[in-house]
Amino acid sequence: MVVGVVGLGLIGGSFAKALKNGGRDVYAWNRNKETLAAAKIDSVKQELTKENIGECELIILTTFPQHCVEWLREFAPFINKETIVIDAAGIKRSICADCWEIADEHGFTFIGAHPMAGTQYSGYAHAKSDLYVGAPMILVPNANMTDMERVIAIDKVQDILRPCGFGFYTITTADHHDKIIAYTSQLAHVVSSSYANNELSLKQDGFSAGSWKDLTRVAWLNPQMWSELFLENSDYLSEMIGKTIDNLVRCKKAIDDNDKEALEAFLAEGDAIKKQSEKKEQ
Repeated sequence: MVVGVVGLGLIGGSFAKALKNGGRDVYAWNRNKETLAAAKIDSVKQELTKENIGECELIILTTFPQHCVEWLREFAPFINKETIVIDAAGIKRSICADCWEIADEHGFTFIGAHPMAGTQYSGYAHAKSDLYVGAPMILVPNANMTDMERVIAIDKVQDILRPCGFGFYTITTADHHDKIIAYTSQLAHVVSSSYANNELSLKQDGFSAGSWKDLTRVAWLNPQMWSELFLENSDYLSEMIGKTIDNLVRCKKAIDDNDKEALEAFLAEGDAIKKQSEKKEQ
């Protein structure tokens, strides 16, 4: 079973390592040939090319969203019609619309995907074969597929990715994905970056414990990639930022007014919602 991996950063490299350990043959494309050479030592069987891409049963696109589309458009004429292509980008509406069109034109199947796993680090050097163990995986099939086509394709993807150890799969639409991800992922990076962007961050040593570290963890990011993700999902992300600003203004007003009752009510609401969400996850 051959799987193609496009991009050997943290996400693609972790796919390559997990799939290799699970008995899959991994062919990989990477812009940096030194990284590709390093990956050939422990996870990649050979470079993914237009000449051998037809051997792949599954291809995983793990580069920046726009590059995923550009790469697929270039390599699409050489992809086997039985192949399924997925991506791993953090937005779905724009990338799925373009990739579904390309797939339809060339006769193969594209399913949007988003593995909900990662770290603050990047690059193949930080890739781990167990990165996805127990993690959620989101799949976004084309609405034009029949029920039978959808079931067969999703089952095939899950079977090929079995060595990755995903905890469960969520099937959704591109629009629903982008709205929820604007809150659960993108807003978290915006808030973390805003919080870290304070001169006191350089003076916190000895005055901070888990709270500062937890809230600033995802401020450590790739600015180029996250800027692209934010702008591709600007409508939903802007809405989430607006709601957060409203909450901060409400809290600030209670503090400025020395209104203990209003402040307690604000904090109690957040506490109750957090506890309710924790119960749903159990």
